[in-house]
Amino acid sequence: MRRLMLLRHAKTETDAPSGRDQDRRLDDRGRKDAAEMGDWLATRPPAPEMVLVSHAVRARQTWDIAWETMKGRVAAPEVEILPELYGADPAQILETIRTATIKSNPRQLLLVGHNPGLHEAGLMLMGSGDPAGAKALADNLPTAGLAILDFDVKDWGDVAYRRGKLVLFVSPKLLRQG
Repeated sequence: MRRLMLLRHAKTETDAPSGRDQDRRLDDRGRKDAAEMGDWLATRPPAPEMVLVSHAVRARQTWDIAWETMKGRVAAPEVEILPELYGADPAQILETIRTATIKSNPRQLLLVGHNPGLHEAGLMLMGSGDPAGAKALADNLPTAGLAILDFDVKDWGDVAYRRGKLVLFVSPKLLRQG
């Protein structure tokens, strides 16, 4: 069994001082939401063994803040910052998953990235699972939203579209609603 967790970066400022999209930083709500999602991940094992993070500032900040709230409660995962996750479409995301996991073959993998690619990948990988979560995910993968999918495979090379079971979809907004 392999578990894939898709986490969209948290809420950001509208424009970066540099004018470059990849330099946009988290705003106050984004920092709060990233910490909330880190706390949520730390209290619901299993924690990720490997984390693949887009090189964009907002994705790195989302992971760094989430990890700060997780640290000391879960084992430290292997973390890779990957430029190819910035602007990646579902096919690129799937290829990144397959190639980045060859050596360590983690059971739990967390990706921190961007829409529309992360949202589309979640929809394309999902074949069954939680109907309410699937309905919510069909609409959007919001900032700091997390989709958790399980795959009945021995390694990541066998992960394929429509083979994942959506275990849960959660976001800071859903957590606040109870």
